Amino acid sequence: MGSGLLCPLLYSEDSVIHRESGVFLQMPEESGIINEIFELAESLLHETIMEVVDVEFLLERGRWLLRLYIDKEGGVTLDDCALVSRELGDLIEAKNIINYSYVLEVSSPGLNRPLKKEKDFTRSVGKMVALTMFKPINNRKSFTGRVTGVREGVVSLLLDDKTLADLPLKDINKARLKYEFKH
Repeated sequence: MGSGLLCPLLYSEDSVIHRESGVFLQMPEESGIINEIFELAESLLHETIMEVVDVEFLLERGRWLLRLYIDKEGGVTLDDCALVSRELGDLIEAKNIINYSYVLEVSSPGLNRPLKKEKDFTRSVGKMVALTMFKPINNRKSFTGRVTGVREGVVSLLLDDKTLADLPLKDINKARLKYEFKH
């Protein structure tokens, strides 16, 4: 039996990306909700030591799911997630952002956290990442390597074959930390 319809949406300026296929879908209502929630959550967390990592709004198993990923130095606790969930839920309801039934989940991004902003990559210097590009660079769309630096919107990766790849941040479709198990 399948897991139902799954259509993860990523925050972007004017479009929504179907995460699995990389296809751009113009869905103004859902895209607008993601943008509004992202901004609302950022303003809510602005005074705390926490930050918004990602926002997803997806239809899963026949129900709408609003998923907010938060983080802070040292990681978030269950109490952090519960507090943000209560406060954000109240704000969403007060501002009447979503006019239909949905479930709000607030969680940590996990070990393989997504990297979206330049500061995410800067914080990941020395760590392994896996990423895909919107369009090929040197006939490749997928790259795995160690972040060696970030400068002026360009992420530098040391690839497995010891070559250096300079990848424009604006052209990165999806990027995640690759957790390295220690022996």
